[in-house]
Parts: sequence; structure tokens; C-alpha cells
Amino acid sequence: MKITSKLLAHKELIIDIETGNQYDSKSLLREENIQIKNEETEEIKSHHLITDGMVLLDTQLYFSTPQTIEFEIDDESVIMNFISSNNVETYIDELESEKYSKENTHNIFYTSHFNATFKIPAFEQINYLSIILSKEFYSTIINEDWKLHEKFSKNILFKKSSYLTSKYLPFTPSIQWIISEIKNCTRQGALKKMYIETKITELLIHQLETLINRPQQNENIIQDDYAKLQEAKQILENDCAHAPTLTELSRIISLNEFKLKKGFKACFGTTVKSYIIKLRMERAKELFQNKAITVSEVAYKCGYKDVSHFSAAFKSFYGFSPQKFKINWDIIQLWITGIFLLG
Repeated sequence: MKITSKLLAHKELIIDIETGNQYDSKSLLREENIQIKNEETEEIKSHHLITDGMVLLDTQLYFSTPQTIEFEIDDESVIMNFISSNNVETYIDELESEKYSKENTHNIFYTSHFNATFKIPAFEQINYLSIILSKEFYSTIINEDWKLHEKFSKNILFKKSSYLTSKYLPFTPSIQWIISEIKNCTRQGALKKMYIETKITELLIHQLETLINRPQQNENIIQDDYAKLQEAKQILENDCAHAPTLTELSRIISLNEFKLKKGFKACFGTTVKSYIIKLRMERAKELFQNKAITVSEVAYKCGYKDVSHFSAAFKSFYGFSPQKFKINWDIIQLWITGIFLLG
């Protein structure tokens, strides 16, 4: 699998990567860092993780003049794409893509030979994360016979380029968190390879879950109301610890409470209250996993004034108390640290 990328106005390649297609658990993980900064291109930064069957590209671009980038993958591949920027004009051979990128959206697609052109606007910070998997690597982590993506699997079988779903969808908090974990991983060597592969599998599961079970716009909800419901969902995700009351949320999005309650349930399959609890519990887990922090501190950071209320909500959501989760996670971290030191 060979991956190349270049600025159309220049001959030199920005990306030039070649790796094997077959997944090999014993293959090494190598890293590359590219940084180009000059008057014409302003700045290109790209961090790459590479092993047999997998290439991860974490890229930031900033140009003072509009630029066009050509991108090619010479073999079959499944691409997990995460876009953090608006207004990138996209053309992909054999794929009917959305013309302009939307901030914080994702999709999965297969191509037998990827050829794409991206028109980058001037004076905009462009960020994207792409995880490129060979067909062989993809089949090791996802069962081809899995009925929930049967159509996508058939397209791969017949070498028909396709998206898993026709539209890019917004990031979920879980997807945002896993992306952050991948970008901020400080492990090294074999341990880092194992960690990254695990996170890619986890991220793929969340993508498939989001894309396949995506909420459908209810026929009885007009487009304007649907946009307001999406806005309400985004407000809750932006700051679940200080989530507005139903009355406040109704006023912010200019939609009456009845339509907000009924429409939110119809579009997203859950109530506003239940969604806030879900976001808070996911945030609590993240805090326990990444900080030396007390249960009281987590409760406060997640919007609970009473620790007992937080503990009850946590146990109801996960099936065990936050104290037990914290103890078990601390033990796991000590075990991983021990393996790393011994290695």
C-alpha cells in the first residue's frame, strides 16, 4: 500500500509512505513527523503512525493563499475519516462526496484506488485525522459477515468504492475522547502499537454504531425544528456539567418545551434528561481514567453538588460504584506501568 500527497503548485511530495498490506502483529510501529513552513505554504504539520496494513495521518494545514492538494492510495483501503474543519472542497474519484467539509464530522469509506483533490481555503486552520486500513487489516478487526454493515462488506467484496453512509455525521463525545487519547498517547514501542491498534478498533466500533444507528429525521418534524434540535444536542455536549434546564434550553433554541421534549426523543431516541446523564457519566469515566482525582472532585466537575447523587447515578449507569471503578482503574494503571518498566 503506497500513499502519496502533494501540493498541486509544487512537484515535491508532502506524504510518501509505503507499507505492507497484510496485518502482522509482530511488525513494528514507526513514526514520522513532517513540518513545512515558508512564505508560500505558511505551514504544513503532519504526524504519521505506520505499521503493516495501517497508516494514521494527523494533519494540520494553514495557507495564506488557496491551495489544492492531490492525494492517492494505490491499493484497496478502508478509510476512517475525522474532519475538524469547514469549507474544504472535496473531489474523490468514483465517490459522490459532500462538496464541502463540515467541522467535527466523520465517516468511513472504501476505495479500490483512492484518488482525491482537496481545495484548501486561505486563512483557515485545517485539521483532520485519517486512519487508512488495508482491506486485510480491516477484515481482522471487523467480521465481513456482520449483518449490520452487510452492504458495505459486499461493496468491498466487489471492489465498489462506497461510503458506509451517504452523509458525514457529527462527532459523539466518545469519538472525540478516543481521538484525543490517540493523539496524546505517550507510550513507546510495542506497547504503543498495541495501544493504538486497540484504540482504532474501539474508534471503529463507535463509528459503526453511530453511522449505522444514526437518528433519522422524523417526517413529522420540519427542517427548521430539526436544526434546532441538533443545536440543542450540541449545547448539551459542549457543557453537560452546566446544562441548561429544559425551560432555558427551549428559550436558547427558540423552540417550545413540548416540541423540544417530543422532538428530541423522536430524533435521538432518548430524553433530554437521560442524554445529560449519559454525557456526565462518560465524562466521569474519562476523568477517573486520566487524572489522580477524588470521587468528590469528579462529581463537582460533572455538575453534581451532592456526591451521593453522583454515586447513585454512576452506579445506575455502569452497574458499580465510582469508588469501585476508581480502585480497579488504579490497579490496571499500575499493572501497565509495571509491564512498561520491565520491558
